[in-house]
Amino acid sequence: MKKTKKILFLVCGSLCVLLAILGMFLPVLPTTPFLLLASFCFARSSTRVNKWLLSNRWFGVYIRNYREGRGITLRHKVIAISLLWLTIGYAVWVVSFWWLKLILFCIAVGVTYHLTKIKTFKSSTPKPNQIVESNSHEETD
Repeated sequence: MKKTKKILFLVCGSLCVLLAILGMFLPVLPTTPFLLLASFCFARSSTRVNKWLLSNRWFGVYIRNYREGRGITLRHKVIAISLLWLTIGYAVWVVSFWWLKLILFCIAVGVTYHLTKIKTFKSSTPKPNQIVESNSHEETD
């Protein structure tokens, strides 16, 4: 039974990663909850796969920052909101039912509101062209 349980968690985690990838391109699917659920499932099925997810160049930092309450970067917010409005805008343009257009518009507004309320993560590493002031010198008379 223990082996079956591990396999089910592994399959569920893999499915969640696939849904998260789809969620990166489809504004109706949320990416973050699926990534967090995938990490939960992998932690119970395979430490190797969980380490892979947390060290993945696309998902790892994103999951860790979200888990630790740091939020998401401004760049990710801008990309997510832009793609959201582009895809919802296209869908609203293609759909012929007014009530479906209204639902899509409300989803876009709700997701935009949610993304703007998430804490914006600011990297602590200075940019190469950024001058860092030093207070190490003391004034002498």
